Amino acid sequence: MKKILLVEDDKSIVLGLSYSLESEGYEVDACGSVALASLRLQEKAYDLILLDLGLPDGSGYDVCKIAREINKAPVIFLTACDDEVNVVMGLDMGADDYITKPFRLRELLSRIKTVLRRSEKNPDGSGILLIHTLTINTSLGKVMRGNTEILLTALEYRLLLTLLNHEGQTLSRNQLLEGIWDVGGEFVNDNTLTVYIKRLREKIEEDPAHPEVIITVRGVGYRIGSRRK
Repeated sequence: MKKILLVEDDKSIVLGLSYSLESEGYEVDACGSVALASLRLQEKAYDLILLDLGLPDGSGYDVCKIAREINKAPVIFLTACDDEVNVVMGLDMGADDYITKPFRLRELLSRIKTVLRRSEKNPDGSGILLIHTLTINTSLGKVMRGNTEILLTALEYRLLLTLLNHEGQTLSRNQLLEGIWDVGGEFVNDNTLTVYIKRLREKIEEDPAHPEVIITVRGVGYRIGSRRK
């Protein structure tokens, strides 16, 4: 049974989310402060941490820092701050994913499953994925080519992360739209999705006209390229 630490000070969210997660077969420990979260992390090993950014005695960033020092468990931020600065800061602090409030339970459960699946593929907690000429560090939210960091917007990173989370699968345009619907409050429709994919390819592909990272499967959708050894 996978163990989840839920760090959230809103009791109504804690009750509802704990019930839903336990119904899905997860073991859930909940606390509502940085101090209690720190104690829990020292007492027990968790498979995943769900972390609210706004806590009464500090910030979720503080808990994330502690978690990275103690525990290699992946972190998903729960945040009401939907601006890009907060999202990028969370990823820089080491979050593996984030979801903005109010969120759909089905979407959160999907994110949890994909982050756990990715964590199992990287049991050392490194979060390092090698795709074509890119090195993607999901623990730090960074994309590198050689020693050069490729700067992505929050929405571009979410788009790339959505594809990475479904490695080996071809995602339809609707599935991609669902994966990025809550980023920074930006409205993304089918037409603008094409623009974002084009912009992302221009940043991460060596030859955007012949993409090897984001592959088009005609008539179906898109998939992530193969990992390199």
